[in-house]
Amino acid sequence: MNRKLYKIVIIVAIGIICLFLTNGCHHGGVIIADQPTYRKAPPAPPAPPPRKAGPPPWAPAHGHRAKYHYRYYPSSYVYFDTGRSLYFYYDGGDWQASVSLPTWIHIGINDCVTLEMGTARPYEYHHEVVKKYPPGQEKKKSKGRGKGKGKWS
Repeated sequence: MNRKLYKIVIIVAIGIICLFLTNGCHHGGVIIADQPTYRKAPPAPPAPPPRKAGPPPWAPAHGHRAKYHYRYYPSSYVYFDTGRSLYFYYDGGDWQASVSLPTWIHIGINDCVTLEMGTARPYEYHHEVVKKYPPGQEKKKSKGRGKGKGKWS
């Protein structure tokens, strides 16, 4: 009877060893092969340096001619590309481009400032443009010599 018990113990031990080997067992502890590995999040990018005085970031570099000329309507957040006859407006959580405005957008002809930009997508710098030309300030900025014209060349 001892031989039978001895054989059973050896068979069970071999079975356990095979089980550990197929499931990723390692001497000194159990390693689960399918366990996900966690990585630390990459460090946040450094903050941009403070902006120096001068033309806004959308303006072309000194000595460069702007490629795109826009009329910006601050009260409705609309850009009109004078060269391509194309409107850019915000609708449904995204910027849209069209040759005509939707009927629900109304712009005043004299309610605009002129911008020269080096980009075909003026809305890329919209947060900067809004800071410089907030809605309701057009009449104040357009008084006087040259004010209200966002031309940087």
